[in-house]
Amino acid sequence: MKKALVTGGLGFIGSHLVDRLLQDGWQVSVLDNQLTGRPSNLAHHKENRALDIVEGDVRDFETLSKVTVGCDAVFHLAAHALMRVSLGDHRADLEHNVIGTLNVLESMTANKVPDLVFASTSALYGEAAVVPTPEDYSGIQTSLYGAAKLAGEGYASAYTQFAPMRFWAFRFGTVLGERCRRGAIWDFERKLIENPKELPILGDGKQSKDYLSVKDCVDGIMLGYEKSSRGVNIFNLGLQEQTTVNQLADIVIEEMGLLGVRKTYSGGPRGWVGDNPVVYLSVEKIKALGWKPTVSPAQVIRATARWTLQELGGYRAPS
Repeated sequence: MKKALVTGGLGFIGSHLVDRLLQDGWQVSVLDNQLTGRPSNLAHHKENRALDIVEGDVRDFETLSKVTVGCDAVFHLAAHALMRVSLGDHRADLEHNVIGTLNVLESMTANKVPDLVFASTSALYGEAAVVPTPEDYSGIQTSLYGAAKLAGEGYASAYTQFAPMRFWAFRFGTVLGERCRRGAIWDFERKLIENPKELPILGDGKQSKDYLSVKDCVDGIMLGYEKSSRGVNIFNLGLQEQTTVNQLADIVIEEMGLLGVRKTYSGGPRGWVGDNPVVYLSVEKIKALGWKPTVSPAQVIRATARWTLQELGGYRAPS
């Protein structure tokens, strides 16, 4: 039985990846500091002896050195991903996403773990001048989060040159699905529960994104890991089908059963510093391995909106 460590395994994407690894017969250890990850995300596995959950932080090298012992692969999803927080706290991305990744690499080297699978981001492309954006595009950084993820990729790629290690990086667009407790849908529904007549939207609502289901995301990670075995393997994961923030808002409003909602805007093409107005990834590279997304943007937006409503208390539109 293969053994994996999943950092951030109690989080949104991480917990779905743990589901898949257990389904595929892996023994899985999870390391999570539980700041944003939730034990409830994996509560359905509480009787599964193939799963071990350790409360800990990737900034703690001593703990990492223990939990990587005997692993065949580390799936590194633990990260500080709050771009707006980074505007005030300039060290958060450095400490979590760069030094944390360095600690993962050092612990893997010490324990001779051969494979690192890294959750990266489309944010490292910045406001790309080339769309669809391929993996070899180099953009100007627009957020500390994207810059830190790019640094993490760089460190991992360099480690493959002097350590017996292979590296996979998956650059996501916007991933949605059950257990997603942040982002536009979560924010919109909380605002509309508070005031069903008006929805404030950051930016101009014309931001264009690719909304990928967490199932298709995890399928892409596992397929890329299993079918590409170079020393360094970099893949985009997204949908070449764009949805505007306004269109997403309309679906959320419809799912909440609301009528006559007035949308207001903060103005400008960006919701905040680091919010890239267009995210449109080329996914030809991962498709060439056989990956094919199965869930459309409208389907995953609706499914996430319905799950979020239940999570927020089963809101009903006022009669």
